[in-house]
Amino acid sequence: MSPLVARLKSGGLIETILMTLVLLCAVLSIAGGRKALVGLVLVAPAAIGEWLIYWRPELLIYVVTRGAGLLFIGFVVVQLLRFIVYAPRVDSEVLCAAIAGYLLSGLAWSLAYALLDRLDPTSFAFTLAPKSGQSMDSFTGLYFSFITLSTVGYGDIIPVSEIARMLAMVEAMFGMFYVSLLIARLVSLYSSKSPPESHDSRNS
Repeated sequence: MSPLVARLKSGGLIETILMTLVLLCAVLSIAGGRKALVGLVLVAPAAIGEWLIYWRPELLIYVVTRGAGLLFIGFVVVQLLRFIVYAPRVDSEVLCAAIAGYLLSGLAWSLAYALLDRLDPTSFAFTLAPKSGQSMDSFTGLYFSFITLSTVGYGDIIPVSEIARMLAMVEAMFGMFYVSLLIARLVSLYSSKSPPESHDSRNS
């Protein structure tokens, strides 16, 4: 929704609300037991920080908020992967968890890029527009993250610093192995289990 609301007068407020909803929904995805309590403890500074950034976008608040967001989303992704690995059977819920883990991973890297760009504005080069007015915050960081995660790489944003290149390299490898190993394996297992009744009906 970011590109659609960015030009509105209250675009920043809408983006903050949407990001808060994403964080809260991520807590619901791991609801149950102590992990939900840990999730609430981790999401609190991230969600509150989103509103602090909206009202007072200071460097310290930004760093703490993005760091808390990274920690929380990383925790959620780990819990989703644990759910997938230990699931007794592959069903639609497991497949949805795998997809959610993939999408949240892209969101986590976008926060890392935004944080790095705020700490070192020379970490990324924008080839289609001057550097002034360009940053890895909001939709731009999310766009670059998913382009890197899917190993597309249009070349309009280039990681320049060594840390930025390392993050992009690790994300590209993660995305490649995640899709090729986890998603493909789950889909193959899910599709290979045909209902017994359909087999009996064909024989009759």
